[in-house]
Amino acid sequence: MSKVYVIHENSEWTIHLTRRLEELGVPYEEWHLDEGTVDLASEPPEGIFYNRMSASSHTRNHRYAPEFTLQVLAWLEAHGRTVINGTRALQLEVSKVQQYLELNKYGIKTPKTTAAVGKQHILQAAEKFRGQPFITKHNRAGKGLGVQLFHTVDGLKSYVEGPTFEEPVDGITLIQDYIQAPESFITRCEFVGGKFVYAVKVDTSKGFELCPADACQIGDLFCPVGEEVEDKPKFQIIEGFDEQILTKYEQVLAENNIQVAGIEFIRNAEGDIFTYDINTNTNYNFDAEAKVEKYGMLELAKYLKRTLEEKTLSTTNV
Repeated sequence: MSKVYVIHENSEWTIHLTRRLEELGVPYEEWHLDEGTVDLASEPPEGIFYNRMSASSHTRNHRYAPEFTLQVLAWLEAHGRTVINGTRALQLEVSKVQQYLELNKYGIKTPKTTAAVGKQHILQAAEKFRGQPFITKHNRAGKGLGVQLFHTVDGLKSYVEGPTFEEPVDGITLIQDYIQAPESFITRCEFVGGKFVYAVKVDTSKGFELCPADACQIGDLFCPVGEEVEDKPKFQIIEGFDEQILTKYEQVLAENNIQVAGIEFIRNAEGDIFTYDINTNTNYNFDAEAKVEKYGMLELAKYLKRTLEEKTLSTTNV
């Protein structure tokens, strides 16, 4: 029997989806790809395959999960299987450099960014930002890992040459223009089936760790989801959100064969939008969704069910 195969490395982030699949009566199987084998001479099972591999897998001791998953996805695609968020999606998930280049291709502004490998080159790149604040971040991250704000190159030098410097898992540090917003929040636009679902306002007053997963509310000090700031929730879904940039976002997703994503942007004081992240392993915050009765995982489960039914129908009609 055909089913939905959910490819991932973190059950805490996937359980919300599998519960929805069960609610809808959708047959599924999880492939936890932190390790394993793939026989290239074998043929994959029938069904549809949804990739939820995360760029932050290394923080859960799954260092090579994305690399292994990329090979599995290539194997599936070589056999003509229906893959949601396939090889191209994963390539973008683990590289902000590639994300920015792709966004720029479609006329979407991104913060001025330099990629550097090696501490000396990080400091040299920061020299271009003298007189203005800048941030550093990891090229392959997730959850806002490695994001640091600096106002001087000397401040960066103390960090880079000190004991708290955090080496990126791929060795690539990004030095990026700090977009000063008039208010401390960013906006995250969620897409399912390549189409806009909703936008969420995320309070950044307590830091840059922006993972909206409900699992992060317990025991993850680097992901302060669910904390209240001045009686305001950290995550709020924006009613009636309708920006022209959504059309460009949907175009980027379509051209890169990405069906599920969360795209984040920030506005400067002049109202200009700067996009800085495409998250193809997007999570949702239940508390924010419950207030407006819009549920990302439910929409995703419905999309997977519909795709599986269409695939099954086309196969039986052949």
